[in-house]
Amino acid sequence: MDRGKLVVERVQGKSTLTRCFSKYPFKFINPNKVGGDAVWVYTITYGGGIVSGDSIDYDIEVGDDCMAVLTTQSSTKVYKSIGSKCSKQSLEAIVGSSALLALIPDPVTCFSTARYSQMQVFKLMPQSSLLVVDWITSGRYETGEKWAFSHYKSTNCILLQGNEPLFLDTVLLEKGSCGLDQLQHFHAIAMIIILGPKLKLIQDQIQKDVKKLMSRPLFSKGSSKETKPSFLASCSTFGLKGQGVVVRVASTTTESIYNFLQQQLAGMEILLGAPPYQ
Repeated sequence: MDRGKLVVERVQGKSTLTRCFSKYPFKFINPNKVGGDAVWVYTITYGGGIVSGDSIDYDIEVGDDCMAVLTTQSSTKVYKSIGSKCSKQSLEAIVGSSALLALIPDPVTCFSTARYSQMQVFKLMPQSSLLVVDWITSGRYETGEKWAFSHYKSTNCILLQGNEPLFLDTVLLEKGSCGLDQLQHFHAIAMIIILGPKLKLIQDQIQKDVKKLMSRPLFSKGSSKETKPSFLASCSTFGLKGQGVVVRVASTTTESIYNFLQQQLAGMEILLGAPPYQ
């Protein structure tokens, strides 16, 4: 089966999209230069979402000293499952030396009974930089659906040169599981991975901000009872000498996560030509 393909290479001193191939059920859109040196590419699904049984598979190569942004125009909707069919997405990315890949999509929104699984593998070279935002909402909350999907699985794997494992994370949420029960208070959860020399300042700042944010009392005392927090965040490092940072967020609103991402990633405008999530 043919996979989508994106290749970004250095041409005449600039990051340039030299190959762009996609096929149903998705397509790539490369807008006019946003600014800066980064190549921006949007992933769009036909019909506005992923139909039961659809599979979206693509690869991206970011050449040495290049910068690329992979994003979406809106949330990725996963429609109701037909029988036991599962909608799938797989991405394999190769990030060259002194290159940067920013994967900054809008959240996945699974309809009731939907089944969705995604696998994202990132192969890095020395001095590569990587930003990954991976997040999901509880569903069509305004219609009464909240964590009503049947299956959601998201795996992110980072490999160093020679396929040496650096980071592996899987989120598995299934109907009736204790994991979904614990999320009932929240409307969205997110994971942000930040790695590499180009993002060192972003790493340092987000660690400080999360530490400060979570030093406040988690529960607000009301007149008669304690109220649960509307926003939670945690931060930890991974790799040798803490070379990578992973931030996990849970919120009662999607907007507050958007605001968090806007604030924490605003410093990337100088690299990407535009601030993420604006």
